Amino acid sequence: MSLKDLGSSVGRTLYRQIGRANGRVQNHRSLAVDILETDDAYRVVFDAPGAEPDDVQVRYLDGTVKLRIDRFRGFHEGYEMRFPGRGMSLSGVAELPADAVVDPDAGTARLTETGTLSVEIPKGSSLEESDRSASAETDTEPVTVDD
Repeated sequence: MSLKDLGSSVGRTLYRQIGRANGRVQNHRSLAVDILETDDAYRVVFDAPGAEPDDVQVRYLDGTVKLRIDRFRGFHEGYEMRFPGRGMSLSGVAELPADAVVDPDAGTARLTETGTLSVEIPKGSSLEESDRSASAETDTEPVTVDD
């Protein structure tokens, strides 16, 4: 093995390690999120790059919208992975205002082709909330995701 081959091998190894480290950082960093409000609903908007509808889980629990994306790397025939820099498991959390009264069972989610996930949760009345408070705290069913 020549010195040039050794340097090239070390360079490829370091490059791959940097990519893996970058992917791990993405796996642990929360996704960017916006929380919007109208008179009738809250809308929580996440950046969900590279997600497919089947990859997404959205949950509402105790005033918090939680998102988990388990995406996959596609195989590209004839190409070799040089830099595995994208995280495969992404997550995000959005806390609604403390005084938010919502109907989590009526929530919907929509995933756009450009990788934006919009979760809309209608507001509920205070009377409905007191009847629903126990189920809202234990609700762990995913919200429907449309593409």
